[in-house]
Amino acid sequence: MPTKENNVTSAADTAYQIAVLTLYVNLPDTPSRASAHDKAFARSLFEQGVPLAVVEAAMLLASLRRRERRLGALPLGRIRSLAYFSPVIDELQQAPLPAGHLAALRHKARQAFPMDCETPPAPGDVFRQSTTRPL
Repeated sequence: MPTKENNVTSAADTAYQIAVLTLYVNLPDTPSRASAHDKAFARSLFEQGVPLAVVEAAMLLASLRRRERRLGALPLGRIRSLAYFSPVIDELQQAPLPAGHLAALRHKARQAFPMDCETPPAPGDVFRQSTTRPL
């Protein structure tokens, strides 16, 4: 029998997944729709207790790093899975970003790829859906 606590956890899990997957599909070089594997990975991040801000920062940081490759480097292929960001998530869990750095990453991302991604949902605004690329 579902309890109030289970319903709250389920709602939080769903909100977290929506936020992660919305950000993911709005980044450059990512699929236009999240796969079942991506959804399962987002759920596992929630179950592991990875803060949404860490996931967002990792995705923005990795995307910006891809954009800032040296001149003449071979082009990178498209990102095919949310799990691509796993090493950067691990990196940020081991060495968290300084306070205020997430806002700086968001600003830099808007400048680097303004047409590729919309402003990511803030943790308190996790139900906002993209109008450009569906999950």
